[in-house]
Amino acid sequence: MIHDATPDQTPALLALCGTLGLFEPDELDALRGMLEAHFATKASTAIWLADLDDNHTPIALAFAEPERMTHGTWNLLLLGTHPAHQNTGRGTALLAEVEHRLREQNERLLLVETAGLDDFDGVRRFYADRGFTSEATLRDFYADGVDKVVFRKGIGAG
Repeated sequence: MIHDATPDQTPALLALCGTLGLFEPDELDALRGMLEAHFATKASTAIWLADLDDNHTPIALAFAEPERMTHGTWNLLLLGTHPAHQNTGRGTALLAEVEHRLREQNERLLLVETAGLDDFDGVRRFYADRGFTSEATLRDFYADGVDKVVFRKGIGAG
Protein backbone atom coordinates (compact mmCIF):
# COMPACT_ATOMS: atom_id res chain seq x y z
CA MET A 1 0.00 0.00 0.00
CA ILE A 2 1.72 3.19 -1.24
CA HIS A 3 0.79 6.52 0.35
CA ASP A 4 2.31 9.82 1.40
CA ALA A 5 4.58 9.30 4.37
CA THR A 6 3.27 10.69 7.65
CA PRO A 7 5.11 12.30 10.56
CA ASP A 8 4.39 9.37 12.89
CA GLN A 9 6.23 7.07 10.46
CA THR A 10 9.51 8.99 10.81
CA PRO A 11 11.17 6.51 13.23
CA ALA A 12 10.15 3.51 11.09
CA LEU A 13 11.30 5.21 7.87
CA LEU A 14 14.68 6.01 9.41
CA ALA A 15 14.98 2.45 10.70
CA LEU A 16 14.22 1.22 7.18
CA CYS A 17 16.94 3.49 5.79
CA GLY A 18 19.32 1.99 8.34
CA THR A 19 18.61 -1.54 7.10
CA LEU A 20 19.49 -0.56 3.53
CA GLY A 21 23.16 -0.25 4.48
CA LEU A 22 23.60 2.85 2.34
CA PHE A 23 23.82 5.52 5.01
CA GLU A 24 26.32 6.51 7.67
CA PRO A 25 24.88 7.64 11.04
CA ASP A 26 25.37 11.33 10.17
CA GLU A 27 23.55 10.77 6.87
CA LEU A 28 20.62 9.21 8.76
CA ASP A 29 20.58 12.34 10.92
CA ALA A 30 20.43 14.44 7.74
CA LEU A 31 17.52 12.32 6.48
CA ARG A 32 15.75 12.85 9.81
CA GLY A 33 16.19 16.59 9.38
CA MET A 34 14.82 16.50 5.84
CA LEU A 35 11.79 14.47 6.94
CA GLU A 36 11.12 16.76 9.89
CA ALA A 37 11.45 19.86 7.71
CA HIS A 38 9.10 18.35 5.14
CA PHE A 39 6.43 17.64 7.75
CA ALA A 40 6.90 21.00 9.50
CA THR A 41 6.02 23.13 6.49
CA LYS A 42 2.90 23.08 4.41
CA ALA A 43 4.92 24.67 1.58
CA SER A 44 7.09 21.58 1.05
CA THR A 45 6.96 20.36 -2.54
CA ALA A 46 9.03 17.25 -1.85
CA ILE A 47 7.52 13.83 -2.33
CA TRP A 48 7.97 11.30 0.49
CA LEU A 49 6.19 8.02 -0.18
CA ALA A 50 5.98 4.93 1.97
CA ASP A 51 4.96 1.43 0.95
CA LEU A 52 3.46 -0.46 3.88
CA ASP A 53 3.19 -4.15 4.65
CA ASP A 54 0.05 -5.78 6.04
CA ASN A 55 0.98 -4.55 9.54
CA HIS A 56 1.22 -0.95 8.28
CA THR A 57 5.01 -0.95 8.69
CA PRO A 58 7.02 0.89 6.02
CA ILE A 59 9.01 -1.60 3.96
CA ALA A 60 9.90 0.65 1.04
CA LEU A 61 10.17 4.39 0.51
CA ALA A 62 10.84 7.05 -2.08
CA PHE A 63 11.95 10.66 -1.72
CA ALA A 64 12.10 13.18 -4.55
CA GLU A 65 12.39 16.94 -4.59
CA PRO A 66 12.67 19.65 -7.21
CA GLU A 67 16.11 20.74 -8.32
CA ARG A 68 16.66 24.34 -7.29
CA MET A 69 16.88 26.95 -10.01
CA THR A 70 15.53 24.68 -12.75
CA HIS A 71 12.24 24.45 -14.57
CA GLY A 72 10.49 21.13 -13.99
CA THR A 73 13.56 19.10 -13.02
CA TRP A 74 13.34 16.76 -10.05
CA ASN A 75 15.86 14.54 -8.29
CA LEU A 76 14.93 11.14 -6.91
CA LEU A 77 17.17 11.20 -3.86
CA LEU A 78 16.07 7.94 -2.28
CA LEU A 79 14.36 4.78 -3.43
CA GLY A 80 14.79 1.79 -1.18
CA THR A 81 13.14 -1.47 -0.23
CA HIS A 82 13.80 -3.53 2.88
CA PRO A 83 16.12 -6.42 1.91
CA ALA A 84 13.47 -9.01 2.83
CA HIS A 85 11.07 -7.45 0.29
CA GLN A 86 13.43 -6.68 -2.59
CA ASN A 87 12.67 -8.05 -6.06
CA THR A 88 8.94 -8.01 -5.35
CA GLY A 89 8.08 -4.99 -7.52
CA ARG A 90 7.80 -2.50 -4.66
CA GLY A 91 10.62 -0.28 -5.94
CA THR A 92 9.13 -0.30 -9.41
CA ALA A 93 5.71 0.61 -8.02
CA LEU A 94 7.13 3.47 -5.94
CA LEU A 95 9.08 4.81 -8.91
CA ALA A 96 5.94 4.63 -11.07
CA GLU A 97 4.00 6.58 -8.43
CA VAL A 98 6.68 9.29 -8.25
CA GLU A 99 6.63 9.59 -12.05
CA HIS A 100 2.82 9.66 -12.10
CA ARG A 101 2.70 12.50 -9.58
CA LEU A 102 5.31 14.48 -11.48
CA ARG A 103 3.43 14.03 -14.76
CA GLU A 104 0.26 15.28 -13.06
CA GLN A 105 2.21 18.40 -12.04
CA ASN A 106 3.50 18.84 -15.61
CA GLU A 107 7.12 18.37 -14.54
CA ARG A 108 9.56 17.39 -17.26
CA LEU A 109 12.69 15.60 -16.04
CA LEU A 110 13.65 13.15 -13.29
CA LEU A 111 17.27 12.64 -12.27
CA VAL A 112 18.74 9.80 -10.21
CA GLU A 113 22.25 9.58 -8.81
CA THR A 114 23.99 6.36 -7.82
CA ALA A 115 27.49 5.11 -7.15
CA GLY A 116 29.70 3.76 -9.92
CA LEU A 117 30.84 0.79 -7.82
CA ASP A 118 30.44 -2.78 -9.03
CA ASP A 119 28.10 -3.38 -6.06
CA PHE A 120 25.69 -0.92 -7.70
CA ASP A 121 25.51 -2.67 -11.09
CA GLY A 122 22.03 -3.96 -10.22
CA VAL A 123 20.87 -0.50 -9.20
CA ARG A 124 22.07 0.98 -12.48
CA ARG A 125 20.34 -1.84 -14.41
CA PHE A 126 17.15 -1.19 -12.42
CA TYR A 127 17.00 2.41 -13.65
CA ALA A 128 18.08 1.56 -17.21
CA ASP A 129 15.37 -1.11 -17.41
CA ARG A 130 12.80 1.54 -16.42
CA GLY A 131 13.68 4.00 -19.16
CA PHE A 132 16.44 6.04 -17.54
CA THR A 133 19.61 6.78 -19.50
CA SER A 134 23.06 7.29 -18.06
CA GLU A 135 23.81 10.97 -18.54
CA ALA A 136 27.05 11.67 -16.69
CA THR A 137 29.77 10.16 -14.54
CA LEU A 138 31.61 12.33 -12.04
CA ARG A 139 34.83 10.59 -11.10
CA ASP A 140 35.81 10.28 -7.44
CA PHE A 141 32.68 12.19 -6.39
CA TYR A 142 31.68 10.34 -3.20
CA ALA A 143 35.27 9.38 -2.28
CA ASP A 144 38.46 8.42 -4.06
CA GLY A 145 37.50 5.65 -6.46
CA VAL A 146 33.74 6.11 -5.94
CA ASP A 147 32.18 7.79 -8.95
CA LYS A 148 28.72 9.32 -9.12
CA VAL A 149 26.60 8.15 -12.05
CA VAL A 150 23.68 10.39 -12.99
CA PHE A 151 20.66 8.98 -14.82
CA ARG A 152 17.87 10.99 -16.44
CA LYS A 153 14.38 10.32 -17.69
CA GLY A 154 12.02 12.67 -19.48
CA ILE A 155 8.66 12.43 -17.76
CA GLY A 156 6.62 15.14 -19.43
CA ALA A 157 6.23 17.27 -22.49
CA GLY A 158 7.70 20.30 -20.63
